[in-house]
Amino acid sequence: MTISQISVFVENKFGRLNEILSFLSKENIRIIAATVADTTEYGILRLITTNQHKAFQLLKAQGVSANLSDVLAVKTDATVGKFSETIEFFTKAGISIEYMYCFSDNASGVVILRPNNMEAAHEVIRRNSLNCLTESELCAL
Repeated sequence: MTISQISVFVENKFGRLNEILSFLSKENIRIIAATVADTTEYGILRLITTNQHKAFQLLKAQGVSANLSDVLAVKTDATVGKFSETIEFFTKAGISIEYMYCFSDNASGVVILRPNNMEAAHEVIRRNSLNCLTESELCAL
């Protein structure tokens, strides 16, 4: 039920984000979801791609500081309030969300989240019949 996410340390300097994304583009790796959290000195780029292992190895080979972590991808419909409703299941169960990002089209949405307790989060997903995507399902969107 978990998927791998690449977290990349990005120096906060002109062109660095583009350089990192270009490494992936040149290898024909599609980015499915991404977010950047930044400070004045650095940022953390979180990525889900069509080939996490290849992308991770490529970035490491280029000297990019990156690591892999487990996150959840919960599919919802794209109606108003669905992202909020999804997060509420975890909140009611006492699970904190360390971070999240999401995307949607006209028909469906996906919430990518990192809970503070993965085991309890899996129970929330099971108990509430949430649609937790695998990496291959996420790549097929």
